[in-house]
Amino acid sequence: MKGRDSQPHIGIFGKRNNGKSSLINQLTGQDIAIVSDTPGTTTDPVKKSIEIFGIGPTVIVDTPGIDDIGELGKKRVQKTNEVLKTIDLAIIVLTDYELGEYETHLIEKLHSYETPYILVNNKSDLKLNALKTETKGEKVISVSAHTGFGIQDLINEMIEKMPSTAYISHSLLEGIISKGDQVLLITPIDSEAPEGRMILPQVQMLRDVLDNDGVAIFIKEDRITDYLENNTAPKLVITDSQVFNKISSQIPNEIPFTSFSIVLAHHKGDFENYLIGTPQIENLQEDDHILILESCTHLTSCEDIGRFKIPRWLQEYTHKKLHFTVVPGLEDIKDYSKYKLVIQCGGCMITRKQILNRLKPAIEHNIPVTNYGMLIAYMSGIFNRATSVFR
Repeated sequence: MKGRDSQPHIGIFGKRNNGKSSLINQLTGQDIAIVSDTPGTTTDPVKKSIEIFGIGPTVIVDTPGIDDIGELGKKRVQKTNEVLKTIDLAIIVLTDYELGEYETHLIEKLHSYETPYILVNNKSDLKLNALKTETKGEKVISVSAHTGFGIQDLINEMIEKMPSTAYISHSLLEGIISKGDQVLLITPIDSEAPEGRMILPQVQMLRDVLDNDGVAIFIKEDRITDYLENNTAPKLVITDSQVFNKISSQIPNEIPFTSFSIVLAHHKGDFENYLIGTPQIENLQEDDHILILESCTHLTSCEDIGRFKIPRWLQEYTHKKLHFTVVPGLEDIKDYSKYKLVIQCGGCMITRKQILNRLKPAIEHNIPVTNYGMLIAYMSGIFNRATSVFR
């Protein structure tokens, strides 16, 4: 299932009234962004899913001006800075080829996130006799959001600059299953299961099995023995990590066995660092602080996996009193230094780049990182088995 979570994200940045929204409308051929001569018309980052010829399905993020002023303006600029962690490519809109303090600071931040960028001089139709190809030694594309001048040059540059990592395969199980393979999807129905529907990772897995011409079979955890005794052994079993302890002994060792969360960890998480970081829970000490990163906001209950179950299970496993901080969505984290472990959720609602940038400060501080499924597999004593299908 290919959605926003697997599409390249492009951020449009620049000072107020530089024509960012007009440029978006010209790129897409649609009036999807509000255009006004009044500086500060765009007050919050706005995402739009669009199709750009030569790039494909893309998410464009329109941002407030990087030079916004006043107390409210400072908050808008902060929101703009947070967008930097979530994009695969940045377009910085200039006028009069001016690369000043605001733009230089923005470029420094983009370098820190290893995010490529393109400098675009907008409103070039006003000074066609003074077009430039660079400013302060940096390549610049001259365009006019008003007339469409230079837009194809910009699209060509976007195609060239878009990193290959932005186009992760839409297939979660590519190379793992083949045409006709049977995949058993074990899905517990408890109080955390949404009423009348499946959760997103389960739906994504179903679609992926079908995309790979496989056969998807859903059962609840209390039907495993009966199913395996009366049917051909599946090529792969995928379950909810929360029932690893309950069902792992029921799955014969010769059948590959993993979880929805571990599949997502391999698909777009920092899988190699998860493999290294997960066993480090053995080194946790009394009163250590743990950071739990959720990728969405949702109502919680006493059976919530990230806020209640994982903290309880981890303290029971380590026999230590631990302190947990839960950060939902993509909220900014000011300081990672006090944490001894970072636990990322499956990340079904965010992109690979967003997950990697979220984990990067922890890795730079040599803080072990893991994800929900891999942590639960380790505590359940099946870490190697649950990850071996991807090694």
